[in-house]
Amino acid sequence: MRNLALSCLLLTCIGFQSCKNDEKWKAIEAAKTEAEKVVSVQCYKAIYEKDTIDLKLNTLKDGKITGNMVMKVAQAAEKIGDIKGEFHGDTLFVDYTFSDKTNKNTKFKNPMALLKRDKQLILGNGTMQTTMGVTYLVKDKPIDFDNVKYKFTTVDCVEESK
Repeated sequence: MRNLALSCLLLTCIGFQSCKNDEKWKAIEAAKTEAEKVVSVQCYKAIYEKDTIDLKLNTLKDGKITGNMVMKVAQAAEKIGDIKGEFHGDTLFVDYTFSDKTNKNTKFKNPMALLKRDKQLILGNGTMQTTMGVTYLVKDKPIDFDNVKYKFTTVDCVEESK
């Protein structure tokens, strides 16, 4: 009889512990969802000769940046993709994951650095290196924000109609 009582007590304790873990996971997921809420949206456009780049940035509650970018560069396939990153000081470092219109099944990923200066974002030119299939900006090499093609100015965001 004593063993039966101990067994029941043990099962009850395990059940309560399981409920506590479930509550912890729910709290963690709620905090993650809260951090991923969009607090502001800003749209930009860069035009250089016959090239046009449209950029939409979503600032999340946790300070991270998401968004999308469409690159229409003369004599190249249109690139459409998403960006993810964050600001370090006045520089936005993002990864641009995209595909081009001619090869939609293949995804590419490039790092980018954009300097926020006044009301502009300036796409910098940096030295890139690929290691084990991952491309990144080389940390020891400076990024040039002066001799650039693309300077983004703010524009009104336009909702896409489908």
